[in-house]
Amino acid sequence: ISIPPKYAVSQIVGYLKGKSAIHVARQYMGKQKNFTGLHFWARGYYVSTAGHDEEVIRQYIKRHEEIDKKIDQLGLFK
Repeated sequence: ISIPPKYAVSQIVGYLKGKSAIHVARQYMGKQKNFTGLHFWARGYYVSTAGHDEEVIRQYIKRHEEIDKKIDQLGLFK
């Protein structure tokens, strides 16, 4: 997507992730309210301002999948 300079990238990404997570919860999980505690998206995001480099994107995704697995494993001990 293209974001006008007057908007912060973090604002747009947060908005898109938030609204899409609510849509998924309503559409596929049958939730209408009380979305607290649900985690659909990973915490981070990738932004490229100079073009697309497929290998960099693949490495980013792989690294964050590994981080997410570690976080999930730590949650088992709570």
